[in-house]
Amino acid sequence: MIILTIWPLFALICLGFVMARTGFPEPGFWPAAERVNYYILFPALLVGSLAAAPLGDPAIWRLGGAAGASIALAAFGLYGWRWRHPAPAARFGPALQGVVRINTYLGLAITAALVGAPGIERAAIVLAVVVPLVNVLSIMALADRTEARKPLAILRMMARNPLILACALGITMALSGIGLPLGTGAFFALLGQGSLPLGLLCVGAALRPGALRSDMGAIGVNSTLRLFAMPVLAMGMAWIFGLDGIEALVLVIFFAIPTAPTSYVLTRQFGGDATYMAGLVTAQTLASVLTIPLVLLIFGAS
Repeated sequence: MIILTIWPLFALICLGFVMARTGFPEPGFWPAAERVNYYILFPALLVGSLAAAPLGDPAIWRLGGAAGASIALAAFGLYGWRWRHPAPAARFGPALQGVVRINTYLGLAITAALVGAPGIERAAIVLAVVVPLVNVLSIMALADRTEARKPLAILRMMARNPLILACALGITMALSGIGLPLGTGAFFALLGQGSLPLGLLCVGAALRPGALRSDMGAIGVNSTLRLFAMPVLAMGMAWIFGLDGIEALVLVIFFAIPTAPTSYVLTRQFGGDATYMAGLVTAQTLASVLTIPLVLLIFGAS
């Protein structure tokens, strides 16, 4: 049942890969599509979902707390490993992103396929907590002892992040009781409908199989942490925070998915090991075809 539900999502990723490799529609299409999705369609989906989220439900806030605690604990463990085994920021930055960052398009698509609208609303809460947190952690790991690590520099980068701004706007609308009046809910819903299929196509277009030829050992260890250790951690946090039902499922989904393709862009921007990062994105995305159904089956049986 799980495999039948989510295989079309991975089929979209494969289609995006084939389209990009065959030059259809044209190479310049993919960067433009990513920008449209990142700055317009995906933020619209977040605003619409968060504005309708049942923020009065205590389980929603426990879900956000469990997501934040899971990321913080994983980052603490990675920094502890670095303290024992020093590594330059160019290598540690990609390694940290490989473990704590999430492919939001795939996570929301799986949630929508398995749970529907209630799952999307709860997933938006997870993203409202995780997106700002992982961005700060990623910048600090990549920008080791540079100007970019200063608080004001980080705040400026966060203030320009459309996903963070969309989360803030959606939560404000929900808490104020205004919601999405005068048909704006339908407007955001129409925009959001295009986000997930386009995002999955772009994920496929961003895959770099050639990057798998190097650092196979490091890529294998990092991918194991991301695809197996993180969902186990999420299961533990769901138990600690008293989550069950939809909330627990959404938390596990978002910690069982691969790292974000945008990690490659950030790594390259800060002069990190972009080849290593591309290998992590590609390996985790390919492996998740098998690991996500397995994790969800284990979660359902537990």
